[in-house]
Amino acid sequence: MLIMFTSDELKPIIENALEEIRPYLIADGGDIKLVEINSEEEVVVQFEGACQSCNINQMTLKNGVEETIKRYAPQIKRVIEYNNI
Repeated sequence: MLIMFTSDELKPIIENALEEIRPYLIADGGDIKLVEINSEEEVVVQFEGACQSCNINQMTLKNGVEETIKRYAPQIKRVIEYNNI
């Protein structure tokens, strides 16, 4: 059974997921921040520092960020980058 969180409940959960990813991004000179939760199924994030111009940031977004967020909040269907909306 999938637990559905409200937007208010999702924010700290997603922040915790980003905290798990953040050390890897910081090690490469970058960072990430939560911009908004568009719905209870879509999250918008923004890469910062070196991650903004990294040529593999879309792979990091899908295989690292989105995967981790979905592990914390399975109801999330999509994570998109702020610069790409």
